[in-house]
Amino acid sequence: MGFADQRFTVNLSILFTELPLLERPAAAAAAGFTAVELWWPWTDSPVPERSGLDALKRAIEEAGVQLTGLNFYAGQLPGPDRGALSIPGEESERFRANIDVAADFAASLGCTALNALYGNRVEGVDPAEQDALALENLALAARAADRIGAVLLIEALNRPESPRYPLVSAPAAVAVVDRVNEATGLDNARFLMDLYHLSMNGEDLPAVIERFASRTGHVQIADNPGRGAPGTGSLPLEDLLDQLKKAGYDGRVGLEYKPGDRPSAEAFDWPAR
Repeated sequence: MGFADQRFTVNLSILFTELPLLERPAAAAAAGFTAVELWWPWTDSPVPERSGLDALKRAIEEAGVQLTGLNFYAGQLPGPDRGALSIPGEESERFRANIDVAADFAASLGCTALNALYGNRVEGVDPAEQDALALENLALAARAADRIGAVLLIEALNRPESPRYPLVSAPAAVAVVDRVNEATGLDNARFLMDLYHLSMNGEDLPAVIERFASRTGHVQIADNPGRGAPGTGSLPLEDLLDQLKKAGYDGRVGLEYKPGDRPSAEAFDWPAR
């Protein structure tokens, strides 16, 4: 099993983080990858300096890898303070300021998938108010994605690690996908199926695949428990990926797992096993 042949993409925001950001694309290429994805790298800055954007673009191009997925600004990742687009006030405004910046950066590298994380529930704010704000901002993000020929991804996280995040099941995330597509008429919103998060929520993964594979724009994997590489936990990831393929999913699969107590370059031996 080769990484290029199997359309795997490595997430440089959770793997190779022992290296400076600008060294990670080349490290991924040296490990055999042809594609990478990223959370928004500037967690404190939805609109970073042009020099920072240019330097990252150059590092990706010089490494010879393709950027296939990028998160919009989502606050502090990793951590429980996830998402921004449904949080009234400053965080929502920061998300809006980031929309065209992220979309233009993605377009400059041929990236065709943009992930918009919902925001946590805020104490004292009516959830309906947050959901209305989320729909408004997701529609803006979907239009920006459409402008560059990209899909907008909407992801379910897991309740144990993100107890205030409202989308903690596949049906909940897909319902938001439907609302965004209805609001924009663009039909470019898709479900991001993260098998680790869904397993942490106790979902029936084969049933989720059967029901939602056709609505899925991207898949991410990590084993459970531990969020480590395939084979470190108990998820039958090979079987699940086979089922996805049989269900018609032919997109990339993002490796979004922790390398453990070893360098990231040594965390890709599981295909041989």
